[in-house]
Amino acid sequence: MAAPVRLGRKRPLPICPNPLFVRWLTEWRDEAASRGRRTQFVFQKALRSLRRYPLPLRSGKEAKILRHFGDGLCRMLDQRLQQHRSSGGDHAPSSSGAKSPALEEPPAGVPDSSMPVPSQAKVGSSSSYWPARHSGARAVLLLLYREHLNPSGHSFLTKEELLQRCAQDVPGVAPVSARPWPALRSLLHRNLVFRTHQPARYSLTPEGLELAQKLAESEGLSSLNVPIGPEEPSGEEPEVPGSASAELGASEGRVQQPLLELRPGEYRVLLCVDVGEAKGAGHRPELLRQLQRLHVTHTVRKLHVGDFVWVAQETRPRDPARPGELVLDHIVERKRLDDLCSSIIDGRFREQKFRLKRCGLGRRVYLVEEHGSVHNLSLPESTLLQAVTNTQVIDGFFVKRTADIKESAAYLALLTRGLERLYQAQSVREVFARQLMQVRGVSGEKAAALVDRYSTPASLLAAYDACATPKEQEMLLSTVKCGRLQRNLGPALSRTLSQLYCSYSPLT
Repeated sequence: MAAPVRLGRKRPLPICPNPLFVRWLTEWRDEAASRGRRTQFVFQKALRSLRRYPLPLRSGKEAKILRHFGDGLCRMLDQRLQQHRSSGGDHAPSSSGAKSPALEEPPAGVPDSSMPVPSQAKVGSSSSYWPARHSGARAVLLLLYREHLNPSGHSFLTKEELLQRCAQDVPGVAPVSARPWPALRSLLHRNLVFRTHQPARYSLTPEGLELAQKLAESEGLSSLNVPIGPEEPSGEEPEVPGSASAELGASEGRVQQPLLELRPGEYRVLLCVDVGEAKGAGHRPELLRQLQRLHVTHTVRKLHVGDFVWVAQETRPRDPARPGELVLDHIVERKRLDDLCSSIIDGRFREQKFRLKRCGLGRRVYLVEEHGSVHNLSLPESTLLQAVTNTQVIDGFFVKRTADIKESAAYLALLTRGLERLYQAQSVREVFARQLMQVRGVSGEKAAALVDRYSTPASLLAAYDACATPKEQEMLLSTVKCGRLQRNLGPALSRTLSQLYCSYSPLT
């Protein structure tokens, strides 16, 4: 009796993100097995590790972050990849390096090596796909496109958020959360939407972004209700970088705040700690206890990017409950070694670096904190060292390594003190004294004596203008008493300063 036939939809298997590397490792393993060499087991372990990695690799050197990939094996992959390029093999990458060598069919328009790519590339053509009006697929694409354009958004939505917003915009197309969603599954299958993290986060692929833009143009951008703020003004803000009020963790759809300008003495530097860094056992987490011990002014709030940022907060706001804030140009991402291992394995490592590079802050710090023995981690130490080195050399982050959480808190306290000194209110007298001390031979005592007599550059220039001859200008400051011994400044320094402030031609 024949077995009963089970009917149903067959779920397509995901395409391997690194098919070239898998093919070559398989060939080397089979060749070693046919010759009876023990290297077959090395290739088998590396092949198993590569198949578990969900992201495409662009060179053999990048594969070193995986387990069982040593220098020799990475070198073999790079040599084979170079031969593949020179021979013009299938889907050989261009010389510009914009496409992934290990991925035979990389998504178009991905110029950044740190940009997150679909962890499970789907089969199916999307070139001629056009979702029907009032369909679930169309609603999902437009919602993700709106989130992509929203300056205060995350560039992704969870399934619960998609269901909630679809129920508001297009009632009847979204199922209940416990049931599968054919529209979302179809977009994943056509490689228009990709999924990351657990719980799942859904974002547009480059192909999905292009299709969503066409859908938005066909319906008009006004139908998206995208809250796009005004362009940043071109005027300089010397006191605090930033051009608009920014409340970290602000909810979506908030009314655009008016332009905020903070002058010296009107703000304080405040460290913002992500809520994820404040979780832990005990009444107060250890990191917050250390910051409090070091007398660091901080607050805990939800940060969409990074773990620590600094803001300039109004000291005398109109509304004490909601003081205005400007984000300073510094951001820190903190990783313990165990968390770094897990983020490399599940793909968060590249995605977080991509979001940090796109956040708009120029000074990005990657804080790597030791935790326990490196022999108890899921990845070897050499792999972690290679990943940290790539973060600094290739991605342009400043990498700071600390021994424990106390040293991490001390480093954050040091950064906070430095920012307070950088953005603190300085008088003209203080700046003038700093300027004088740049001249060789002018010490702090001599600069203090000079600003006691001439408190501003304008007063010194007025005294030079009152001199009748150039010789009198050169000797103007020679008799200024300096230090506890009240010695004269001297003719040599007086002549140097007169040349600095009275000469219009280049100094010799």
